[in-house]
Amino acid sequence: MSFLFGSRSSKTFKPKKNIPEGSHQYELLKHAEATLGSGNLRQAVMLPEGEELNEWIAVNTVDFFNQINMLYGTITEFCTETSCSVMSAGPRYEYHWADGTNIKKPIKCSAPKYIDYLMTWVQDQLDDETLFPSKIGVPFPKNFMSVAKTILKRLFRVYAHIYHQHFDSVMQLQEEAHLNTSFKHFIFFVQEFNLIDRRELAPLQDLIEKLGSKDR
Repeated sequence: MSFLFGSRSSKTFKPKKNIPEGSHQYELLKHAEATLGSGNLRQAVMLPEGEELNEWIAVNTVDFFNQINMLYGTITEFCTETSCSVMSAGPRYEYHWADGTNIKKPIKCSAPKYIDYLMTWVQDQLDDETLFPSKIGVPFPKNFMSVAKTILKRLFRVYAHIYHQHFDSVMQLQEEAHLNTSFKHFIFFVQEFNLIDRRELAPLQDLIEKLGSKDR
């Protein structure tokens, strides 16, 4: 949640996505923040009693977008066309961008360009009322879960890039505790609802196992 971030947190990569105050989703977000404060992340990600799964996933997806937006915003000066000419997560994993509408055939591009495409695409999905309805009583579409899974799969790639290519910068900025807490929350959430294929998580598998073993 946003309360994790320090003095540099005002610098976001894209505008923050706000959940309207007074709405049911806002109440859910507050509930999530309160549970997170207890320190038990496995419990904090569970679906609250009586709540709808789609709504819980929607609220958390918006929150993860905001967290990653902030984290990436702190290191944009280190992630350049020169330093990161390809979007990678270590030497074995490289990502090419396609969104299925504007860019149908995957293109090879630099990390800052890829992340710009990715965050703009996510923002467009979150702003689409037919996909992410903010009004009470408006149903989620039938394809909501598959859209949410694609968003989370792509947001994971930003974490993977930061960990593999920019962790030194994160440590210099003393942001590693924020990054680790945010990523742990993200991973526990996607594991709880089986939202990202295990193969997609491979670039950070060792870290994921390490984070999980601390909670057993």
